[in-house]
Amino acid sequence: MTAIDTVDVELGERRYAIRVGSGLLARAGEELVAIAGGRRVIVVADAAVAALHLMTLRAALAPVVGRIDVFEVAAGEASKSFATFERLAEDILAAGIDRGTVILAFGGGVIGDLAGFVAATALRGLDYVQLPTTLLAQVDSSVGGKTGINTRHGKNLIGAFHQPKAVLIDTDLLDTLPRRELLAGYAEVVKYGAIGDYAFFEWLETNGRTLIDGDADARRQAIVTACRAKAAVVAEDERESAGGRRALLNFGHTFAHALEAMAGYNGSLLHGEAVAAGMALAGRLSTRVGLCDGQDVERLIAHLDSLGLPTSLKTVDPDGHWAADAMMAHMLKDKKARDGRVVFVLLDRLGAARVVNDIDPAHPRALLARAQAA
Repeated sequence: MTAIDTVDVELGERRYAIRVGSGLLARAGEELVAIAGGRRVIVVADAAVAALHLMTLRAALAPVVGRIDVFEVAAGEASKSFATFERLAEDILAAGIDRGTVILAFGGGVIGDLAGFVAATALRGLDYVQLPTTLLAQVDSSVGGKTGINTRHGKNLIGAFHQPKAVLIDTDLLDTLPRRELLAGYAEVVKYGAIGDYAFFEWLETNGRTLIDGDADARRQAIVTACRAKAAVVAEDERESAGGRRALLNFGHTFAHALEAMAGYNGSLLHGEAVAAGMALAGRLSTRVGLCDGQDVERLIAHLDSLGLPTSLKTVDPDGHWAADAMMAHMLKDKKARDGRVVFVLLDRLGAARVVNDIDPAHPRALLARAQAA
């Protein structure tokens, strides 16, 4: 049997394990028997993922759970909406769930956030499990208990902290992931090296391409390293307290969420692509305000560039329609903003970052305007 890595998220009575390895989908029933044995399971699945893998999941769960019901959701960021949340919640309630029902999120970050929010709110809280199928969800959104949906005002502005009971990461699922989605997830992998693990960033410079090209060992090592990093941060700062360490995980995201809002959540810009561009902008802002050596920033950008991730505003907004002032307005609506100021995560150097909440708005505005004109 292939070795399975376990990463524990230490949260006292809410403690749970992240299991990482090959073949975990087919072993889901065995892995989840202590959580879901004899209980009803509601699978919330990405429709595209269901077409590929639902039969395997059903077969794995059937011997141990009491009943399985499946609700499919269209792929894409547009599904993280009030309308989809309402429809899904109503459909699940109509199916006659009770407090013993377990929600299982089966898809990427959109499905995990949406299903997790339903689990957090239906009957005032149901147990749920994450079975992430994208690299981005495996290394980031499935871990840490952030759930939620987007609004016309911005990304993830409605939600709740609701920790899963378990996270199962089957690395084989990445074999059916489109390359674009794989690259988008890789941006979040790079983030962990950039903000707190220089040795990991160096490892990615050497092994990133083989990871993207399908090397199973490289993928497993990167996922385990990223999950350990996030688990440590979540254990220390579960609810992203003001000035807490968890805010560092938002490196690149303040810009990224504004870019996604400008794109209209229509699938033209994936979250990880926005994060890659956002990290490049945050790096350049770090240099502009005197925190980080420009060579470190250019090295980060060069690595993202080498794999084909977007690192310029022109790449994500080729027609130049997104005005700097409009992007700044979106950033001011970001849930991390404080007292009318945008909060940024900036680099001191590769492998070290800090949260900064006193940046003169003229700096990011000028940076965006210059990036658009370039």
